[in-house]
Amino acid sequence: MDTIYSFSARAIDGRELALRDYAGQVLLVVNVASECGFTPQYAGLETLYRDYREQGFTVLAFPCNQFGRQEPGDARAISEFCTSRYDITFPLFEKIEVNGPQAHPLYAWLKSQKTGILGSESIKWNFSKFLINREGRVIQRLGPSAKPESLRREIERALASPPSTAA
Repeated sequence: MDTIYSFSARAIDGRELALRDYAGQVLLVVNVASECGFTPQYAGLETLYRDYREQGFTVLAFPCNQFGRQEPGDARAISEFCTSRYDITFPLFEKIEVNGPQAHPLYAWLKSQKTGILGSESIKWNFSKFLINREGRVIQRLGPSAKPESLRREIERALASPPSTAA
């Protein structure tokens, strides 16, 4: 599988979504948590989404409880938190694992496409980010400390590149 469009994931409401539904868009895939020091990044992610969604940009958020047990809630609690606290309108998915033998296949693929520091594939903490181009390929991997607003230039560059017409 060489693009993100080969995968599907369960939305926070339980519906299975084919990621090919996002074909041609620039995507920012983020593992999130409600009780993390980086949780305020939700506001920046929502701002990016609102600023660029009309141009074909989407944030895909995957709650994860693997780091300090900072996402203890169920789907309803996570959804309620994101809506009431940060007015999140971008797609939220069901809680998943991003590391280890139970890692979601999407995350196994993402990590294999762009390694982290010193070639490590592991996700190190909540709010790690993968920027995906319009062709469904990983173009950048960023750690949790990368603030959403710092990604504007790369998002704009990816949005300016039309998807390939090659099949």
